[in-house]
Amino acid sequence: MPELRPGRVALLGSGETSPSGGRVFEAIVNDLTGPPNVAVLETPAGFELNSAQVAGRVAGFLRQRLQNYQPEILVVPARKRHTAFSPDDPALTRPMLNTNLIFAGPGSPTYAVRQLRDSRAWHTLTARHRLGATLVFASAATTAVGAQVLPVYEIYKVGEEPHWRPGLDFFGAYGLSLVLIPHWNNAEGGGELDTSRCFMGEARFAELMALLPEHVTVVGIDEHSGLVIDFAAAQAEVMGRGGVTVLRARREGHFDPGERFPLTALGSFCPCEPTSGIPTDIWEEALSAQASTRRARPSVPDEVMALVEERQAARVRRDWAVADVLRERIAAVGWSVLDTPEGPRLEPR
Repeated sequence: MPELRPGRVALLGSGETSPSGGRVFEAIVNDLTGPPNVAVLETPAGFELNSAQVAGRVAGFLRQRLQNYQPEILVVPARKRHTAFSPDDPALTRPMLNTNLIFAGPGSPTYAVRQLRDSRAWHTLTARHRLGATLVFASAATTAVGAQVLPVYEIYKVGEEPHWRPGLDFFGAYGLSLVLIPHWNNAEGGGELDTSRCFMGEARFAELMALLPEHVTVVGIDEHSGLVIDFAAAQAEVMGRGGVTVLRARREGHFDPGERFPLTALGSFCPCEPTSGIPTDIWEEALSAQASTRRARPSVPDEVMALVEERQAARVRRDWAVADVLRERIAAVGWSVLDTPEGPRLEPR
């Protein structure tokens, strides 16, 4: 059994294709081992006739925003069960096994839960995360991965009574019972209608709170903001323009951009068993893909590292001619240098 080293999880309140969302993606990519190999999961928007365009816009944004990192980006069109684009189709979900960043975003929270619960796509996503892949959830997907899901459209648009439905409960394996509310500070209603708390408004959200068990922690994420959860470090960090509100045991806490706090602030955090809840065949498939990727990636020779350090010193003293020559020497022995905001990164050519 490999050591459990789960990847990070970023929860976005909105704005996955905005400048603030782009900064969250860049911060995450800087911590990846190797270039970003991204899967955009289409499922939350799979009921929409233009779901391919919805996912395609995210993929296009990431290609542009992360171009300095040479990303590989694919869209996984797992739209609806019992169709040619089913989240249970191995041919559609297998490419996710070779990714190190998986994104799911806009759409319907309750639809996402119906299509992903116990699906091959969901189990593959979970297996990749426990083997180190980073996950990014935004808007509808953020709500869907909680222990309880907010039926936004059903209440806000259709007029159903306030209620909760069972969510995908991604964090339950880590001892955390979370209800995740994006668009926490939404103000689209202006002075006439309170659309905060993901369009519920404060008064209606108070009714919803009364329906939740006391052990549940509610996490409200402002628009154009994100909460990045690091399981290895057992801490969370707020990124973006707004903050994060935590309601636990009927007490409210607020964290501003740049603040970090321990995961115990969200509940009884604990590590999980790597295979918990994942079918054996999918786990074995994920392990095999992980091993193949490691074998395919060579280690960096000492002489190449020496050239990189020499080139970095030339860049610091702004000797661009020498830096260019050293880049060519590095390329001649089979490596490319990527200049990122966090420093140089090497990739095999």
